[in-house]
Amino acid sequence: MLAGVNTRDSLLAADRRLQAAQLAADAETLDEVIDDRLVFTGPDGLLYSKQDDLALQRSGEQQLTEVTEEELTALVVGDTGVTWFRGRLAGRFKGEEFTAHVRYTRTWVGTAGGWRLIAAHVGPAGS
Repeated sequence: MLAGVNTRDSLLAADRRLQAAQLAADAETLDEVIDDRLVFTGPDGLLYSKQDDLALQRSGEQQLTEVTEEELTALVVGDTGVTWFRGRLAGRFKGEEFTAHVRYTRTWVGTAGGWRLIAAHVGPAGS
């Protein structure tokens, strides 16, 4: 286990840092937080890489105007963590405005530099 990263509080902080970077379209912070091996299952069921995500942020094709956390829970087992985010997103995606109530399941790996996102899945959230 890596000292300082294998705590629930540090994992929750990492997820909130990710949320803030998504809202700000901060590709530099996202590059730090997302592991190079990321596999993301998007709302369309397709798989995306870290490079896909960063290209989307840098292009401006996705612009979030709202990331509202309604629930965030976490589980840490050794140097592996999982977060479950439920909340509301709003913004523009490829020119179309959207509002969505979603649930993300994110898997994190603890490194010497902190938590890094290695896998994620997003889908509609139930009420």
